[in-house]
Amino acid sequence: MRDWLAEDDRLRLLDVREPAEFEAVHIPGAYNVPLHLLREHRGELSRHLGQVVLVCRSGMRAAQAEGLLNGVGMSNVHVLDGGMQAWQAAGGTVNRGRGRWDIERQVRLVAGTLVLAGVLAGLLVPGAQWFAAAIGAGLVAAALTNSCVMGAMLSRLPFNRSASCDIERVVGELAGTR
Repeated sequence: MRDWLAEDDRLRLLDVREPAEFEAVHIPGAYNVPLHLLREHRGELSRHLGQVVLVCRSGMRAAQAEGLLNGVGMSNVHVLDGGMQAWQAAGGTVNRGRGRWDIERQVRLVAGTLVLAGVLAGLLVPGAQWFAAAIGAGLVAAALTNSCVMGAMLSRLPFNRSASCDIERVVGELAGTR
């Protein structure tokens, strides 16, 4: 992948993670277009893109983005296998910013805490363990649907929103007007 990036200056990296995740660590030269903004602006973005490699944490959001761009007729779309995790494990160059926990780690912390609280509350209040079961069911649903309501809610918290994506600036840069 590194060789491919060095050889083709028309290749564009689109990082579809949330701005806070991108701010914490990203591949140099990548454009941050969070998945929800890509969904809204995919037609506009596709007019300014040639060959694209999509990046996220593990590859799941990038695969969703690939489907969205394929849906507007883009065929030169690729997903970085394994995402940022694989890139970093392979020793790929990254730019680092303010360290933050990624959304998936935050979900594990919150879900684990809620399950533990539900089980402990069940020792004192009969039936409270069903709260833990509901959290577990939500995690199963998140895995089956490849979406996560808890992650979406956590991404909107203030410490996850300090960074933002200026989609007009990104489109302008891709179009070569900025």
